[in-house]
Amino acid sequence: MTAPLVEMRGITKVFPGVVANDRVDLAVHAGEIHALLGENGAGKSTLMSILTGLYRPDGGEVFIDGQRVNFRSPRDAIAAGIGMVHQHFRLVAPFTVTENVALGLPGGLRLNLNRLAAEVAALSREYGLQVDPQARIWQLSVGEQQRVEIIKLLYRRARVLILDEPTAVLTPHEARDLYQTLKKMAAGGCAVILITHKLQEVMDAAATITILRGGKTVATVKKSETSEKELARLMVGREILWQVNKPAAGKGDKILAVKELRALNDKGLPALQGINFTIYGGEILGIAGVAGNGQRELAEVIAGLRPCQGGSITVAGRELGQCDPCRAINAGVGYIPEDRLGTGLVPNLGAVENLLLKEYRNPRWGRLLLDRRATRRWAQELVERFRVQMAGLEAPVKMMSGGNLQRLLLAREISSRPRLLVAVYPARGLDVGATETVHRLLLEQRAAGTAILLISEDLEELFRLADRIAVMYEGEIMGLVDAAAADIEELGLMMAGAKRMEVGA
Repeated sequence: MTAPLVEMRGITKVFPGVVANDRVDLAVHAGEIHALLGENGAGKSTLMSILTGLYRPDGGEVFIDGQRVNFRSPRDAIAAGIGMVHQHFRLVAPFTVTENVALGLPGGLRLNLNRLAAEVAALSREYGLQVDPQARIWQLSVGEQQRVEIIKLLYRRARVLILDEPTAVLTPHEARDLYQTLKKMAAGGCAVILITHKLQEVMDAAATITILRGGKTVATVKKSETSEKELARLMVGREILWQVNKPAAGKGDKILAVKELRALNDKGLPALQGINFTIYGGEILGIAGVAGNGQRELAEVIAGLRPCQGGSITVAGRELGQCDPCRAINAGVGYIPEDRLGTGLVPNLGAVENLLLKEYRNPRWGRLLLDRRATRRWAQELVERFRVQMAGLEAPVKMMSGGNLQRLLLAREISSRPRLLVAVYPARGLDVGATETVHRLLLEQRAAGTAILLISEDLEELFRLADRIAVMYEGEIMGLVDAAAADIEELGLMMAGAKRMEVGA
């Protein structure tokens, strides 16, 4: 076999109190898709930050084409042909596709944007990344924006392409198209490093897989020599329960009734256009769809964070009307937002304060001043019950991993004993171990009779947890099906707006 295009030997990186990378080895060859797996906090992001020049290692060596390199900045890594498509895109929304590709290129005002647009169009055709060079980013779908990120790297002649959770916001059809593009790039001599928690995608696309755990390299294996179950065990260090215990849903009382609900998005445009559905106690209703089709607005209206423009919301027989968050909480609505730190938690506060955000009015904590000793004891009990790992109750929660942030959120919302739990992308970006924990907690709430509205772009998650699945497209419900009988291709057509079916209760 030829020498690796990228080789990282004995990489060590230490932050105060944390060894993020402990003598990690990684070798990626030209012409292959190489998956990098590991739990949240395993050291994947730190390792890729070193490879892209964002961090400098405390120990170890990096080789590109057999030559040792010492990246002092991302500019050095880009010059060496290394590029990364981040999970959250780095694009300027008001700019055109061509202008975004031009950002950072030498030439300044002397750049010929017309010629650049023609070159972008040529790259788009060559790699099947269809996008209009003159379109503005805000006009593009999420899948098209991802294509722009890849075109940016191709234009800079990147030979090493790193993708972080690339299908998190794509439809099944868009995901298939993306992997066809990546395979074409690999066949052209590029090295592709794929960071994902979707093991099925790893087995479909990758040739070689490296697993990190606790900052160390656990194994590097060929796809033909392993399985999804074995990869999960290597990542977590224990067996993962792939089949969830989900008895048939018993139809309890009607908990949530949404009728002809209408709302606007942040730009003042229609986001919800006459939504109708019901959820019963002990049932999980899944909402499928590509991000940006009204799911966030739906969750925020029910949680009292966004005004509705028409229709009604009834929780356990109580009409909410134009409610605020306090009224929604009093009606028994629990809310797990998609933005854990921006909306769900206060980053600079500790666990006690974050757990008290919905409880501080409770007389049990004192009528004039909070009983700090009692609240701390209560918080410690919740942290232990939900197995939240943290430096301490007073440490800012922004220092916690994504999985522990989600556990803390669930601890707060579940401890309030909600009648209705709205969970938005509850396992997005989480590793298989943390995902297993989140799913178990949601199913425990289902068994306790809670009605759950589960919004997710991961169809596998919806099939595993939901009793019924509704598909949203451009603010409308395109169809509502029984999860056990749902067809993934049919759901994909509804997610793309190509099919509609009659929606019952």
